[in-house]
Amino acid sequence: MAGWFSFRGEDVGIDLGTASVLIYMRGKGIVLREPSVIAMVSDTKEVKAVGAEAYRMLGRTPGNIVAARPLKDGVIADYTLTERMLTLFIKKVLPPLRFFRPQVMVGVPSGVTEVERRAVVQAIVEAGAKRAYLIDEPLAAAIGAGIKIAEPTGSMVVDIGGGSSDIAVISLGGIVRSTSLRIAGNEFDESIIRYVRSKYNLLIGERTAEDLKIKIGAAKLAPGEQEMVAEVRGRDLISGLPKSIEVTTGDVVEALKEPLEKIVQGVRGVLETTPPELVADIIDRGILLTGGGALLRNLDLLLQEATGVPVVVAENAVEAVALGTGKALDMLHVLRDALVTSDNVLRR
Repeated sequence: MAGWFSFRGEDVGIDLGTASVLIYMRGKGIVLREPSVIAMVSDTKEVKAVGAEAYRMLGRTPGNIVAARPLKDGVIADYTLTERMLTLFIKKVLPPLRFFRPQVMVGVPSGVTEVERRAVVQAIVEAGAKRAYLIDEPLAAAIGAGIKIAEPTGSMVVDIGGGSSDIAVISLGGIVRSTSLRIAGNEFDESIIRYVRSKYNLLIGERTAEDLKIKIGAAKLAPGEQEMVAEVRGRDLISGLPKSIEVTTGDVVEALKEPLEKIVQGVRGVLETTPPELVADIIDRGILLTGGGALLRNLDLLLQEATGVPVVVAENAVEAVALGTGKALDMLHVLRDALVTSDNVLRR
């Protein structure tokens, strides 16, 4: 497949997420934000749609069309579909002028294996990049949120995306302590689906669960806070017929207890192994929440109560990784030891 990266010289930063892809272009900012979904004809493999158009097809396609997420838990699950989806996204933002191939910076979860890193690099190079750089997502998120990572001061970032949650302590341009959990926004949705099925005998889909999370969801109910209610439609597991019920914020809080507790334990675990001087910095500066999961209501309160450390949600939480990948292209001298390059990966 012809790579659209080969047609322009703009350097590009990409947040290649399980839930969505964001693309940053130098001098232009965020130029694309689309769901990480591709729809194709199952027998001919013809691509019918990508991004938002394909997302609307989830759970609603006829038998000969499949809408799928090619990334899972923050990494590539289907290489071919990822490369095709990525190429089509780039085609949307880069007109086909044949000049220079750009450098591309991609955010990846901090816990990815060498095989997973290689898959990302190959997908980017296949799309036509001159050179690919990989940066750990919490480091990119910190840069995108405006943290001065090169200073000898400790900062803690909790980046909760669609497929993975990355928890890291950063100082002097690198990651000092970190952990990556395959628990994030998609797992939140699955937990809501399981809870509604168990409590109400109602089967709901992924999109319905996500809507519940966004509209009435919360990590906890704050003192004096009133519950919200939403009508939910699905299939009754007893009668097999369509049914509507009301779900409350309390239901969502209960549904999310288990995955959120794992994130809390991950944050505690990183703090417990962090050098005391850096812990003192973190207490002063607070924990920074980024990623789409950071927008879950009262998650900052939950983490603050669990750790005793102030927690702040980044102003640009959803865009932080994408912004950071773009800005990192101007910081290669600072990040030299923290980056993985296609030159190194593809030689192995």
